[in-house]
Amino acid sequence: MRKSWWKILAAVLLIYTFTAGFLIKVPELGILKESSRNLFFHVPMWFGQIILLTTSMIYSILYLRKPDLRYDIYASSLAKTGILMGVLGLLTGAIWAAYVWGAPWSNDPKQIGVAIALLIYFAYLVLRNAIPDIDKRAKISAVYNIFAYFIYIPLIMILPRMVESLHPGGKGVEGNPGLNGADLDAAMRMVFWPAVIGWTLLGTWITTLNIRLYLIRDKNLINAK
Repeated sequence: MRKSWWKILAAVLLIYTFTAGFLIKVPELGILKESSRNLFFHVPMWFGQIILLTTSMIYSILYLRKPDLRYDIYASSLAKTGILMGVLGLLTGAIWAAYVWGAPWSNDPKQIGVAIALLIYFAYLVLRNAIPDIDKRAKISAVYNIFAYFIYIPLIMILPRMVESLHPGGKGVEGNPGLNGADLDAAMRMVFWPAVIGWTLLGTWITTLNIRLYLIRDKNLINAK
C-alpha cells in the first residue's frame, strides 16, 4: 500500500477529473461554451508530456555521464509515454478545434509545431529499433534524445508565441477564441490542477509498467554490464 499510494491518487484524481469536469458549471466564453471542458483533458496531457520528456532527457544525460543501461531504459520508456501523451493531446486538440475553429486542422503554428515535434520523437523510436548493438543504441539514442528535447521546447512553446496563432499566447487577432489562464474561474481551477497531477501520474504509472517489462526482458544483459 505504501508503494502504491500514488497510483491510488492517480485513479482518484482522474475519476474526479472525469466526474467534475463534466458536471461543474463552466463560464460561457464566446464561442467556446461547453467545449471549454476539454481544458481538463487536452491541456493536462501536454503538461504531463512535458514532464515525462523532461525526465527522459535527464536520464539520457545521466546515461552519458555513467553508461548504466537502466538509465537508457528509463529514458526510452519515459519518451514512449511522452509520445503517447502527445498523440492524445493532439487528438483532443483536433476535436476541440473542430468545434471552435470549424476544422480539426487549421495549419495553426502550434499544431504544425506539435506535429513536427512528434515526428522528431517518432524518429527517435525508429533510430532505437535500427541499432542492434545495445550499448551503441543507448549512446546514440541518448544524444538524439537530448537534441530532440531542445528542438521540441521551442517548437511547441516559443515559436508559436512569436507568430499569429489561434492558440492562447500567440499573436492572434482581436477576439481570438482561445482559452487563456485568466479565463478560468475558481471552480475550473479546482478541476484543472488535479487533472494535471492525475494525467501526469497516469503517464508515470504507464512508464513504470513499461520499465518493468524492459527489466524482465533484458535482465541478463543488464546484470552482465
